[in-house]
Amino acid sequence: MDPDDVRQDWAERSGRFSPIYYAKIGPNEVSETIGRVLGHYATDDANVLEVGCGCGRHLEHLRRQGFENLAGVDINEDAFEVLADHYPHLAAAGTFHTGALEDRLPRFDDGAFDVIYTVETLQHVHPDDAWVFDEFQRLTTDLLVTAENEGNGPDRGRGETDVSYVDDEFPLYHRDWKRVFSDRGFAQLIREPTERDTIRLFRVV
Repeated sequence: MDPDDVRQDWAERSGRFSPIYYAKIGPNEVSETIGRVLGHYATDDANVLEVGCGCGRHLEHLRRQGFENLAGVDINEDAFEVLADHYPHLAAAGTFHTGALEDRLPRFDDGAFDVIYTVETLQHVHPDDAWVFDEFQRLTTDLLVTAENEGNGPDRGRGETDVSYVDDEFPLYHRDWKRVFSDRGFAQLIREPTERDTIRLFRVV
């Protein structure tokens, strides 16, 4: 798949792995872990951005935890209708942007956010678009949290392949996330595997 095909697939996704699919699941173990990490390392008034926020289930968990300044970016326009239906308080309080991260992130000012986090989003960035990882260093003043699949689940991230396919449908690109962000001026503070993902906390150095 070329970069445009990857983006179009997520922009138009319905059914499994769509915003409504995740809204029905709601906050999960990853939401709770991100909440604990940010509760320890960030303040309630930190400017927080979720890249690939989908229906907002992780942001809703942070809102209930007391975080006040929440924003999200997602490529799927339906995501924000689902968010408004399922989490109306978050929709009213947060700031949301529709578009691919490759298009939206360059539009933000330098140091716009104290915290940026992603959940199973960066793993779908096409190798031709790897330049977008530079934007995280430009935009984040303090913390970056990644929750990406690193082979925890069966048949994902196994072997020496650079890419695998979920349900033989869309690509999952395997990267050394510690190296990716260490090369961009971050220090890894925490690595915590879950049943599905590996959560990493980085701090700007």
